[in-house]
Amino acid sequence: MLRRSSRPQNILIALALGVAMFATPLAAVAQTPTNISLHSNKYKPADDVKVGQQAAVEAEKQFPLLRDSSTTNFVEDVGQRLVDAIPSEFQHPEFRYSFKVINARDINAFALPGGPTYVNRGMIEAAKNEGEMAGVMAHELAHVALRHGTAQATKAQKYSILAGIGAIAGSILVGPQVGQAVQSGVGLYFLKFSREYEKEADLLGARIMADAGYDPMDLANMFRTIEAQGGGSGPQFMSDHPNPGNRYNYIQQESRLLRVSRNPIKVTPEFSRTQARLREMPRARSYAEIAQANQNGQGNNNSDGGTYGGSGGGYSTRVPAPSARFRSINVGNLVTMNVPDNWRQFQEESSVTFSPEGAYGNDGITHGAILGIAQPQNRQLQGATNEYLQDLLNQQSNAYLRRQTNSQRTYIDGRAALATTLAGRSPITNRTETVTVYTTMLNNGQLIYFIAVAPQSDGYAYGRTYQSMVGSMRLND
Repeated sequence: MLRRSSRPQNILIALALGVAMFATPLAAVAQTPTNISLHSNKYKPADDVKVGQQAAVEAEKQFPLLRDSSTTNFVEDVGQRLVDAIPSEFQHPEFRYSFKVINARDINAFALPGGPTYVNRGMIEAAKNEGEMAGVMAHELAHVALRHGTAQATKAQKYSILAGIGAIAGSILVGPQVGQAVQSGVGLYFLKFSREYEKEADLLGARIMADAGYDPMDLANMFRTIEAQGGGSGPQFMSDHPNPGNRYNYIQQESRLLRVSRNPIKVTPEFSRTQARLREMPRARSYAEIAQANQNGQGNNNSDGGTYGGSGGGYSTRVPAPSARFRSINVGNLVTMNVPDNWRQFQEESSVTFSPEGAYGNDGITHGAILGIAQPQNRQLQGATNEYLQDLLNQQSNAYLRRQTNSQRTYIDGRAALATTLAGRSPITNRTETVTVYTTMLNNGQLIYFIAVAPQSDGYAYGRTYQSMVGSMRLND
């Protein structure tokens, strides 16, 4: 159950009342957009923040986050550009905007009161350009800025179904598709206003987009992309974001009232690299598959990169054998190597983990491999390796492991390397686990390590896989 770190995170299987998709502000320029104003709201902006933070905790218990720093940083950069473009009259100093990617293939996104915003990996992959992705996010941010979640809760007071902040958070997390409220007249009441809020979010989203340097028509185009991707069954986004009607037309009309850049942001190198990166990763699961995993007790334990147990996280007694088919991956433009195409990839700052379904969770991996970089004080391979192994074995989560052999000489991409075997009874599987640590030096004095983990009884099948992986490694320093 080797573990390099433990920073658990979690997600939510519902959608927010204040959620939708796609834009930029209009403060000092002579634009004449459709007038939008805040609705009556008995709650303070600080209450939005409290509700949103509570909802985010629950959200991350349900949905698998994509812990890939490159993708997350890109989405955060786009998100901050849009936040800066929110009109001053809708800026709330108390709000704390954040942006995370859900490792789900459904075309969707949602934002919670006070600023937590989530974009599905499927949405990023479906977008035709950065503008379409930004449109989704601007629409969601418009819901937040207009305080739609608590405004809608305020309207619900006369039905006496929401008594306080905790109840509002619960309502937001449940969402109109799966909430009990949808089975009542109150649910239909909410749905009516959701359409009203959807149009407002479209219009303010278009305004945000224009001021952020995007073309608001990419928001309208994204709806068409979503419809096309959804086919006749209707995509998830359309279910969770009721169509106010004539969406494309009124966004087009609004665009004519806005000052749009002559060279709006469209396909950028960052967007292209992010899409290519996502498409190299193993297939993301659907909401239905994620829900089934939660129901089966596998959970998401969130760590698509670092804490383990992300999408599909959870331990199983039936871990699939490594695929005989490999895919080539590039880690930080430093290492290229082949990985079984049925293994998932989880990224951290200085390492990346590969593991099959059922073999990762909050306590580490039971099958798989970890590739990373260490900063040893010793500049010699043997000394640097000993230093790294000592650090590895000193971690409490790896206390069950013992060194079995002296380091054996081998090669990685023609360079002198060492292979060291560790073993111990895994507290997860209660089986003897073998861990082989391969190390070699980079030209800058850093130590690159490859850790192969598997139960001893599975050693034959996994041993061949690890030999193929190490043999395929190419260092680009």
